[in-house]
Amino acid sequence: MASADSTFSNLSAVEDPTKGRREAKDLPEEERPVAPDQFDPAYETTQWEIYAYYSYYIGNNGLTLFNFAPTAFQNLLSQAAGDSEVLHFAGRPRTINSIVLLANDFGSLRPYILIVLSIVAYAIGFGWLGVHTANKWEIATGMYIVGLIAYQTTLTFWTAAFPGLARNTVQLRAKAEEYNDGVISRDEYDFCDMLARSRLANMAFYIQSCGEIVILAIIVGILHGVNVEASEANNNWGLSVLIAFATGVWLLLSIPWFVLEKRRPGQPIPPNMNM
Repeated sequence: MASADSTFSNLSAVEDPTKGRREAKDLPEEERPVAPDQFDPAYETTQWEIYAYYSYYIGNNGLTLFNFAPTAFQNLLSQAAGDSEVLHFAGRPRTINSIVLLANDFGSLRPYILIVLSIVAYAIGFGWLGVHTANKWEIATGMYIVGLIAYQTTLTFWTAAFPGLARNTVQLRAKAEEYNDGVISRDEYDFCDMLARSRLANMAFYIQSCGEIVILAIIVGILHGVNVEASEANNNWGLSVLIAFATGVWLLLSIPWFVLEKRRPGQPIPPNMNM
């Protein structure tokens, strides 16, 4: 066991985080960690805006285009192929596994496709109501590909909003003022920023998980109502209904975020760099 003297000796050796620091106003502009929007009252994050941010995540839970749509897609492929397990796709006969693998290979154009297709997620989700028979497997293939792109895109752009949301909370805006006035160091400000982001991200995940449990409970009731075990056709229709239902929930829960999100400016590009 270490002695008390050595323990206090180690503690005394810890560097004072305030020693030798420079005030923010003395730093070059590019070294300041705070964004311009932190000093504009119009961009202050409200509690309702945070709730709306959580609400969108409950809706965008992946049950639509990320969970049920792949199952519906592969069901239709298997039924259309029959015992041969082969379908004509992309110029030649291919196995079901080959078609699924090709459908997941988006290539180098993926970033541009994601941006363009971000607006079609709801349409794809509701579109599954018209695609639930084996003879529409080709349409299902296209919807599966576009649906995955749409889901990942919306989730990506939703996630990208949280740094600005966190740094404009009342607490972190106060820390930005303290940093700008030289009251706290950059390391202290960065630590507070990290805590604000972590708190927001963790709460979003927790609330989304709780919301998804409620949605799944309703889905169980829908499965019984559609009687998916009665026949193959009922099972196909049930999956399409589930996708459409979860899409409807997603749409409704997205509206508050679309309305309440403040259009904050992005942080400036650092000197000597470009997009």
